[in-house]
Amino acid sequence: MVAGAIVLVLMVSSAAAVAEGSRMTRLQQGLDSIVAAGATGAAAEVDTGGDRIRASAGAAEAGSTAPVPLDGRFRIGSVTKAFAATVVLHLVAENRLGLDDPVGSVLPGVLPYADRVTIRQLLDHTSGVPEYLETFPSPRSEEFLDLRWRTWTDAELVARVAGEPLSFDPGTTTGYSNTNYLLIGMITERLTGKPYAATLHDRLIGPLALTGTSFPGTDPTVPGPHAHGYLPIGRDRLVDITELDPSVMGSAGGLISTTTDVNRFFGALLGGRLLPALLLTEMRTTVLGSQYGAGLVALPLSCGVTAYGKDGDAPGYSTWSFGTTRKHVTVSLTWGGGDPGDAVQAFLDEELCSFGGE
Repeated sequence: MVAGAIVLVLMVSSAAAVAEGSRMTRLQQGLDSIVAAGATGAAAEVDTGGDRIRASAGAAEAGSTAPVPLDGRFRIGSVTKAFAATVVLHLVAENRLGLDDPVGSVLPGVLPYADRVTIRQLLDHTSGVPEYLETFPSPRSEEFLDLRWRTWTDAELVARVAGEPLSFDPGTTTGYSNTNYLLIGMITERLTGKPYAATLHDRLIGPLALTGTSFPGTDPTVPGPHAHGYLPIGRDRLVDITELDPSVMGSAGGLISTTTDVNRFFGALLGGRLLPALLLTEMRTTVLGSQYGAGLVALPLSCGVTAYGKDGDAPGYSTWSFGTTRKHVTVSLTWGGGDPGDAVQAFLDEELCSFGGE
């Protein structure tokens, strides 16, 4: 009996090792395809709740053979919005704010039409508030380099669209606007009486032990191990944009994090540990035929399952983080000479649909 038990354990252990190897092979092949499609480097973590695996591909620095660090930090861009939405929904849960309250009730006079736009409409991009980034050169252009050391406040960035009309009547359609989440950050500061970074730390970063996550404010560096981010200029020039004043992204996109931390955050959020059920439903409920909920994006998969999470760009970096009930995947890449977007979508679909996408 003992010998039989030993054989059974060995068989189970062998099968587990084969399965683990298969998962690693799939993960590595997916990241290799992202680099082959034009990224300089890429890293990802797959978290099933019980265990996690990580891999990377490409180079940490263009022209080098240094690998992308598995625990590297990177600018997560608009994935920041999921953190921002969670914090403001904390305030809703505490009855300090209502989803249908007008923006002007918290930030009087911030925009000429602030009394026509609600908190909910900021969160799900149905506000019609114009996009402040459209007042700047493209983040993928040489002209943008002239702005890389300029310091901004959220209020200054919002003021750049104060003279423009609404893009559409609030609540009638969707239109993604980073300005919405600058306003969310300003509302958070007004109601808490604390800097936005402090509130993020007190409510999310600290309690979840997100040790690789920070809101840098005006600090131009990416702390700790990291891959370099690049701005493609023309067809064959890459400019290292790793360091810049991140205040141009403000509360809408300024966070730095790691694949592990981002997965931990979304695991807690989608697992119902950060918000009451009704407010998590608000985040997951898409509006007006769009992919947008109140801080989350819905990602339909080929296996018939819908994943939830957020994607985002920051100069030099792109991040996707999506999950189902069984698995969450975060992938970060650094820009290169091509467009790996389709490769990333295929990677996410294959990873999240494995094991039935449950």
